[in-house]
Amino acid sequence: MKNAYSVGYINSFIKNMFAQEIILRSIYVKGEVSNVKYHSSGHIYFTMKDEKATLSCVMFSSSRKKLMFEMREGQQIIAGGRIDVYESTGKYQLYAEEIVLDGEGQLYERFEQLKKQLSEMGMFDKIYKKDIPQYIRTLGVVTAPTGAAVRDIINITKRRNPHVRMIIYPAQVQGEYAVRSIVNGIHALEDRGVDVMIVGRGGGSIEDLWAFNEEEVARAIFDCSVPVISAVGHETDTTIADFVADLRAPTPSAGAELAVYDYRAFEEKKRVLSHKFKEALYNVLNNKRNMYEQLKLKLINQSPDHKLREQKLMLSSYDDRLKGIIDKKIKECRMSLKPLLSGLNDNIKEKVTDKRHNLNIRIERIEAVSPVKRLSSGYVFAQNINNEPLISVDRVNVNDEVLLNFADGIVNTKVLNKRKYSEEEIIKKEVVE
Repeated sequence: MKNAYSVGYINSFIKNMFAQEIILRSIYVKGEVSNVKYHSSGHIYFTMKDEKATLSCVMFSSSRKKLMFEMREGQQIIAGGRIDVYESTGKYQLYAEEIVLDGEGQLYERFEQLKKQLSEMGMFDKIYKKDIPQYIRTLGVVTAPTGAAVRDIINITKRRNPHVRMIIYPAQVQGEYAVRSIVNGIHALEDRGVDVMIVGRGGGSIEDLWAFNEEEVARAIFDCSVPVISAVGHETDTTIADFVADLRAPTPSAGAELAVYDYRAFEEKKRVLSHKFKEALYNVLNNKRNMYEQLKLKLINQSPDHKLREQKLMLSSYDDRLKGIIDKKIKECRMSLKPLLSGLNDNIKEKVTDKRHNLNIRIERIEAVSPVKRLSSGYVFAQNINNEPLISVDRVNVNDEVLLNFADGIVNTKVLNKRKYSEEEIIKKEVVE
C-alpha cells in the first residue's frame, strides 16, 4: 500500500502541528478537578472536566512550588500552561505551569498582584515598621462594634490592665462600604492620639476578609503615625494589612495581648526590682561605712597628735625603766658598801653626792632631748599635708600648706614666703646657740 506512515511519524507530525499553534502555547483552561495523583517524583497528574469532555493534565515538580493550595477532587480551577502531544502514546495533555482556584482564585491573583506591587514599593520593609510601645495608656480599636472579636479585645484588655483606656471605632469590616469605614476609623483614632491601634476582625472566607486586602486600607495603615497591629481572622488567614502593619497578630485576642502589657506582671517585676535596688543600696552604703571607719582609724593612727602620744608613752616607759635601774644600782651599792659604811661614811656620802649629781645631769640631758620637752619650750614640729617632717626650707614651697605641731595642738598654715640661711648665717647661728 502506498503512502503508509509509521505511528511514530504520525505522532511526531501531530506534535509539530500542536507546537505551531500559537493559542496552544499559552492557554488557560477552566474546569473541575478529578483523578488527582501526587507522584513520588513530585509531579501531579490530574484530569480536568466539564459536562461535555475531559482533559488530561500534568504539573511538573519544577512548577509545583507555585501551587498555593492542595488539589482535591471536585475543585473548580483555572490552569494555565501549554497543550502538547506525548509522542510515545500519541496522547495530548495540558502541561500546567500555574493553577488557581476559580472564583477565590481570581481574588487570590488580585491579592498576589497587590502584594507584589506594594512589596516592590517598599511598604513591607522592616525599616518602616514602628515599635509597639511597651506601656500604653490609650488603645484604639478599629473593628465591628459587635461580635466575638471586639468582645475578646475588651475582655483581654481589662484583664491585663484595667487602667488602659480603650477607644473603639465601630467600623464596617465587610461589604461595599467596609474599605472607607476602616480607613475613616484609622484616621479618626490617629487624630485622637491613641498610643497604639488594633485594626482587625474575626475569621471568615477570603471574600469576608477582602476589605483588608485593598490598597486604600494598606496605604492608610502605612501612612498612620500611630503604631498599628493587624489582627485579621484566624492564625492561618493572611491579608495585605498583615504585611504593611507594624506588627501582625494571629487573632484579635492575640492583638490585645501584644498591645496591652500585663499590669500584674508589671507590679511583680517592680516589686522584685525595688527589693533588689534596696538590697544593692544597703550593700553599697554598708561597704562605704566600713571604708569610712577604716580610713578614719588610719587617719587617727597617722596624725601627729597620735604619734606624739606614742612618743610620750615610750619616753615615760624609758623613764620608769631608767629609774628602776638606778634604784636597783643604788640598792646594790648600799648592800655592797653596808659593811664599810661605818669607816668610810664621809667618803661614801661624797661619792654618793657625786653619783647623784652625775645622775641628775644625765636625767636633764635625757629630758633636754625629749620631743615633748622641746615642744613645751617653744619649739614647733613641722609637717607637710602628707604628714612628712619638714627639716629644710628646700622641702617647702610658697603657698604650700604646713602643719605646725605644738605641745597642745596643731596649726594648719600656708607659706607666704621663704628664705634660706647663708653659710655665714648658719655659722653665726650655731655660735650663738
